[in-house]
Amino acid sequence: MRGQPTNKRLEKHHIENLIGRIYMSFCVLLLIIIIISMVYFVASKGVANFVNGEVKISEFLFGTKWSPEADTPSYGAFPFISGSFLVTLLAALIASPLSICAALFMTEIVPGWGKKLLQPVIELLSGIPSVVYGFVGLSVIVPFLRDTLPGQGIGVAAGALVLSVMILPTITSVAADALASLPQNLKESSFALGATRWQTISRVILPTTFPAIMTGVVLGMARAFGEALAVQMVIGNAPFVPHSLFESASTLTSVITLGMGNTTMGSPQNNALWSMALVLMLMTFIFVLLVRMLERRNKI
Repeated sequence: MRGQPTNKRLEKHHIENLIGRIYMSFCVLLLIIIIISMVYFVASKGVANFVNGEVKISEFLFGTKWSPEADTPSYGAFPFISGSFLVTLLAALIASPLSICAALFMTEIVPGWGKKLLQPVIELLSGIPSVVYGFVGLSVIVPFLRDTLPGQGIGVAAGALVLSVMILPTITSVAADALASLPQNLKESSFALGATRWQTISRVILPTTFPAIMTGVVLGMARAFGEALAVQMVIGNAPFVPHSLFESASTLTSVITLGMGNTTMGSPQNNALWSMALVLMLMTFIFVLLVRMLERRNKI
């Protein structure tokens, strides 16, 4: 008689375990199907112009003229590709030193009150909508650049400054986690050999955590590369290759958001916008690949 309740509990446990495995397998399968469907949909739309022969790949990637509504349409996306890369790289160059210094301040310099001071600020920055960043950039950064530097204020420099503030929380959080996970015996060994705190930071801590810190930088660049609204408000949206940081430019995301609603599905112009979306997706895959490669090196 005592064995029957035990058998019932075991049977119930096996049933619950089976239901959980089926549910988890269904969720994973659904996720895989969604990802494959999205990639197939964007890729099929993005290569339509190239397959139909309406646009050459070389013309699309390296052409500098974008005039889809002209008598002889041109679909050169190089100004937008170069604008995206330029703004992203500048934002990373501006935000990375600030983020690394903030992470060092929170974890190595004053880990007590420093973290209590900066952690809420970083969380606040990461939760602000992108439209607010764009509005602040349009109201503060653009007038400042217009009054102090040549140009109209809107342009690559304004877009890079706005993006640098947006990606700063991402890089800071990843860098702080990497620094906090560093084994304590490495720092103690450095101090035992007579190294100062700054020597320990520059010669032990930063070289050891460099792959993890670079992971945060790459993640920040991935966010900056795909940002649309904030950049669109301050960069000027000019379809030309910028020759100065203070000239108006455009990015892939801003062109897609501005033009997708004004084109006919299946038209060459619409397919060209989908080609830009395909470029963005391929760049996302490259960023993910870089992150995976850096994670493999992050072995302390």
